[in-house]
Amino acid sequence: MGLLDFLKSKKNTAETAKNRLQIIIAQERNHRGGPDYLPLLQRELLEVIKKYVNIDADAVRVDLVKDGEHDVLDISVALPEDGDK
Repeated sequence: MGLLDFLKSKKNTAETAKNRLQIIIAQERNHRGGPDYLPLLQRELLEVIKKYVNIDADAVRVDLVKDGEHDVLDISVALPEDGDK
């Protein structure tokens, strides 16, 4: 094995490590459930809705859903039947 072969093999190893790290990062992002701002968005939506309707904290659900090439923000609000404020 010559010097050039030795340097070339390190590049392949570095490229493989880089690809593996990118896969791990992508999987971590998928497992977290979305961007970091989703919990804050959910809390702020709850505060705004509470100004008009009396609801529980778990009545608002915010999810980021993958739809083909697009990310879709899915917001679900369970409103009470009586509509009390």
